[in-house]
Amino acid sequence: MSNIIIELATAANASECAMVLRISRKHSLPYLPDLHTSEEDVDFFRNRVFTKDTVVVALDRQRKIVGFIAFGEGWVNHLYLLPDFQRLGIGGRLLEKAKQEWPTLRLWTFARNISALRFYEKQGFYAVKHTESAENEEREPDILLRWDR
Repeated sequence: MSNIIIELATAANASECAMVLRISRKHSLPYLPDLHTSEEDVDFFRNRVFTKDTVVVALDRQRKIVGFIAFGEGWVNHLYLLPDFQRLGIGGRLLEKAKQEWPTLRLWTFARNISALRFYEKQGFYAVKHTESAENEEREPDILLRWDR
């Protein structure tokens, strides 16, 4: 989508990114338990994600955040898009920013998140490890994926 702008986020974007995460997870991952409040999500983004990761946002014409990626130290820690902006190439554009920075990337995705698995496979990622449900906060089996330049 050519009308979507990709740019580096600022700390002022933390609450809007937390909202995108919450909406996206409820839409695409309805089977996940809702473990945190909206306020806890915002706090997590302000005090952890935006202090630890590089965050890049996708903005629409009104400069509303429609998606974002958070990455660092060779890890993609978050990649979320609002439901109406999925499957339009925006996720690939965001992921490209992390690929430009790191020769190898890793990330976790839930085993049941088939659309994410297909997306990452198209982006050149491959599975390196499968885990059982006891190894994450949501108690869901997940898969470690890897990409190499």
